[in-house]
Amino acid sequence: MLLSHAAARDGAVDELELIAGARAGDRMAAHRLYDRHAPRVYRLIYRFVGEDELAREYTQDTFVKAFQRLDQYRGEAAFSTWLHSVAMSSVLTGFRRLRRQRAREAELVEAEQVASADQGGDPYLRARLEAELDRLPLRLRMPVLLHDVEGYTHREIAGMLEIPEGTSKARLAEARARLRQALSGIVTE
Repeated sequence: MLLSHAAARDGAVDELELIAGARAGDRMAAHRLYDRHAPRVYRLIYRFVGEDELAREYTQDTFVKAFQRLDQYRGEAAFSTWLHSVAMSSVLTGFRRLRRQRAREAELVEAEQVASADQGGDPYLRARLEAELDRLPLRLRMPVLLHDVEGYTHREIAGMLEIPEGTSKARLAEARARLRQALSGIVTE
């Protein structure tokens, strides 16, 4: 299925048309799907890995897997939700691979953090919150980022992480309690 020139020209291409086109081998449709979703997938992954190079690698891995499995997308959830579940799978696989790799190596030099755009607010509080988020175990960090930052529902998170919906809620509550405790000594004006 090739995109019509008029639809491609004015950007009014429906996502389902792009998915159908990509399934049929239309590289333009696949490229447009990538362009539409890659920035958000990268940001989501970066929040978990905290390193630009790893985030880029896992983002690339996500899209390779997604396009290989595109026929498995049934449209029961938003495409972005399905894609983010593929991304979470890539992150978890990547973390397991990285943990094995780092266990074999004596020491790795940490990559320099990517400067993020100023998002306002107290920079000290933001830095402390990010540090405390990084200290959370991955099983608790994922629901916080997916729910509180990305805005997914517990049902969507449960599907992405392949856990019961109640487990997502419980992990989010535990993560928030830990963050509250860790940040309780900070006084803001």
